[in-house]
Amino acid sequence: MTDFKALILAIVSPLVEHPEDLVVTPVETERFYEYRLAVHPDDVGRVIGKQGRVAQAIRTIVYSVRVQGNKRVRLIIDDRPAQKLE
Repeated sequence: MTDFKALILAIVSPLVEHPEDLVVTPVETERFYEYRLAVHPDDVGRVIGKQGRVAQAIRTIVYSVRVQGNKRVRLIIDDRPAQKLE
């Protein structure tokens, strides 16, 4: 399976001022492979963009990657700071 975490980080890291605060958490549900992207509160506007255009472009790229099976990929952008997992 494609490494969506690395793909998301590669796309988002150049956009933000605090790339060290990016955390991507994968969660698998019955219908989706969810990836929760936590960004620094100062970078939320950079990731979402005007009228959500940057976020939509990121989602378009991530969603275009083919996944085997019936599940779909979903990207959730979270503005609350996440705990880093060591």
